[in-house]
Amino acid sequence: MFEIKVPATSANMGPGLDTLGVAFKLYNSFIVEEIESGLEIFGCNKEFANNNNLVYTSMLKTFKKLQKDPKGVRLTFKTEIPVSGGLGSSATCILAGITAANRLCGDVLTKQEVLDYACKIEGHPDNITPAMIGGMTVSIMNDGANHYNKIPINGGIKFCALIPKLQLSTKSSRAVLPETIPFKDAVYNVGMVSMLIVSLVNGDYEGVKLACKDKLHQPYRMGLIKNYSQISSFVKKSEALGVFLSGAGPTIMVMLKKDDSNTERKLKEFLNGLSGNWETLNLEIDEDGLNIENI
Repeated sequence: MFEIKVPATSANMGPGLDTLGVAFKLYNSFIVEEIESGLEIFGCNKEFANNNNLVYTSMLKTFKKLQKDPKGVRLTFKTEIPVSGGLGSSATCILAGITAANRLCGDVLTKQEVLDYACKIEGHPDNITPAMIGGMTVSIMNDGANHYNKIPINGGIKFCALIPKLQLSTKSSRAVLPETIPFKDAVYNVGMVSMLIVSLVNGDYEGVKLACKDKLHQPYRMGLIKNYSQISSFVKKSEALGVFLSGAGPTIMVMLKKDDSNTERKLKEFLNGLSGNWETLNLEIDEDGLNIENI
């Protein structure tokens, strides 16, 4: 029996669609126990406690990949991350499933192979990579392989997640994206994502604030989230360093200077005046990523 602990993540990070992500000290944990036969799932909503559970289906895919016939399995969930909230809950399930099956098979797959296979199942690397290795990452897929680098964030930045009482599936959020984009929009985002990375590394607050702008996904997704425009406008006029849609939404992520409690207070007051039952959650970066321990 063992426990897999996977951090929440925020992906896309403004202009970094499907490439930029950051891990936080907010976790989903999964206790895995091999039993004689069948499937037992505890600690999750009834609608997910079945053969279609994402952790379990990821395990089955991994068993098939490793040509292993599985025995039964008992899964116990201890979750902190909202489902369909834009904080990488599906990535934690996929990674937990692959890691669990791999451990039950004797850790045949390397860390890189687990990462590559998880990206194949998820379809993009921006949540999977930081959840696996921790920190802020830039990652791309090339010929089925995940290539990544960690981005050291300097200058004392903290993150504040704005979470509404709303679930928004990645599938629904991706459905509003266009098939093609203007060339000038692509060039715009190349510049912005380059500026964002360099500004975070150098601790350039003004550069960070400028570079959270995007023309690839946020303009198309903002209509799915009530009050997004009002919140974004409020944050941009404040002393905050940046605001962006977390993953596919509906969570909105705000970057602040670590010692800026005034903007955080004003933001909470502003949200209290909006519909949607918005909550704020301060998040610290997790630098370690996925962890597995025997029980």
